[in-house]
Amino acid sequence: MILAATFLRYISRVFTFAVLTMVAALSGLVALFDFIELLRRAATRPQATFGIVSEIAALRLPWEAMQILPFAVLLGGISAFWRLTRSSELIVARATGLSAWQFLSGPTLCAALLGAIATAAVTPVSAVMLARAEALDNLYLTSTGGPLSLSGGQLWLRQSDHALVPEGVSIIHAEQVALTRRVLSVSEVSVFRLAPHDQLLQRIEAQRAVLDHGTWRLEAARVVSTDRPPEPAGTILLPTDLTVARVEESFASPDTLSFWKLPDFIALLERSGFSAIRHRLRFQSLLALPVLAATMTLVAAGFSMRPTRRGGTARMIGSGVSAGFALFMVSKVAEEFGGSGALPIVLAAWAPAAAGLMLAIALLLHLEDG
Repeated sequence: MILAATFLRYISRVFTFAVLTMVAALSGLVALFDFIELLRRAATRPQATFGIVSEIAALRLPWEAMQILPFAVLLGGISAFWRLTRSSELIVARATGLSAWQFLSGPTLCAALLGAIATAAVTPVSAVMLARAEALDNLYLTSTGGPLSLSGGQLWLRQSDHALVPEGVSIIHAEQVALTRRVLSVSEVSVFRLAPHDQLLQRIEAQRAVLDHGTWRLEAARVVSTDRPPEPAGTILLPTDLTVARVEESFASPDTLSFWKLPDFIALLERSGFSAIRHRLRFQSLLALPVLAATMTLVAAGFSMRPTRRGGTARMIGSGVSAGFALFMVSKVAEEFGGSGALPIVLAAWAPAAAGLMLAIALLLHLEDG
């Protein structure tokens, strides 16, 4: 029993070191290509200096490491298990009575723990850094005005409106939108204030509105109610739970929000009438990351623990890498279908992990029981 625990700690340590090494190597490679692409984009923009480009590339690094973590677990696991098999350590362990399920429990748990740490601890850091990187990208490398690039376009918002009736809502439509110095202003505004069952109670027409400190300040506004004549034009303050940052973030990538902020922000989006599909998909994908990492560990073991005397080791390892690419493609396709609403969000986020887990179990059953 003591020998089994000692071997379990040993194989877990070897596996974790191989995975972390692979994460560092792949992250560095991806960051290099990303840096080259940023330099290409900055070639025609004198204001984008080498320091700015380097800062953007460095800020994107934690997010890139998060993206490649499952594949790094697969490659690191293949490397670790193949070395242990080639040195006959796994063969000796199995000869002593340890099954593959027993000595794989440690690496699988370590992989799941790495995924959980990435979800809970790395995403808050990577989200802040990615948001900063996108802000610098929008400022120095992109011609548009950032995530809220709606100037000259139209904007629709839906928000709760408890000031008029309990559980009431307000629908705000603006013909022109501008975001300057962190102040959101809209022109030619129409506000439809509704009862819970979509009964129109008031309509407000304003020439201009400004979102400021929890209120919409409607200027030159006229109120038309169903039970009274129109009121003279004036300034009206309409309470709101929206802020400039939240409105701007709703048009930004869900990757710029941490795992812990996503549930509250999803609820806010749905109250405000925005689509929360991308944010829900991101949240479910982060929940599935520990399971996906553990699944990649089992897939790596299934493709790399074949005894070398049987031959065909290179083909098996190549098959493992191909299976990893296939799972990656499945995850991306499922993500696209989920983002478009064609697939349920939970299915789109968890399907790759479920498919990989079934493949891994089938391989290990074949390897262990023949």
